Amino acid sequence: MNSSSPILTLGNPILREQARPVDCLNSPQLQRLIDDLVATTAEANGVGLAAPQMGYSIQVLVIASRPNLRYPHAPTMEPTALINPRLVSHSDEQDKGWEGCLSVPGVRGRVSRYREVEVEYIDRWGRTQRQVWQDFVARIFQHEADHLAGKVFLDRLESEVDLISEEAFQRLVVAGQM
Repeated sequence: MNSSSPILTLGNPILREQARPVDCLNSPQLQRLIDDLVATTAEANGVGLAAPQMGYSIQVLVIASRPNLRYPHAPTMEPTALINPRLVSHSDEQDKGWEGCLSVPGVRGRVSRYREVEVEYIDRWGRTQRQVWQDFVARIFQHEADHLAGKVFLDRLESEVDLISEEAFQRLVVAGQM
């Protein structure tokens, strides 16, 4: 497995850029970036990561949900790379849930997201895919897609009451309240 790369944190201007679409789908650099995103996500106990978080302002993200120290109740799925993803449709229903971000360490926030999303994207082999995700995986997609638009979850908070430290969040998880 590749060793992970450093993750940019809030304050780095790349995190606020609108990511560019990927033009060259068969480049070895793109495949290496996808491998690096997957490895870094796993090593950092994340469930997703976007290319801008690694310093590349291009429309690539990975969703890699699995139970880990940061998300003990996450569902398990194969890591999935999405190139030039596009939200096709979403449910009317939203759900408010806790999110953390590897680029905003030490903080969690309660953010409203659509419960279901339909997404079209190009996979790492250059094939167009269409996928419907619900609940936690839909939340991961929306969180990572925000990175491609230069946003972080803090931008979606309704109130500072919806912020908590990672340490306090983990205490609630251990107590069974999350």
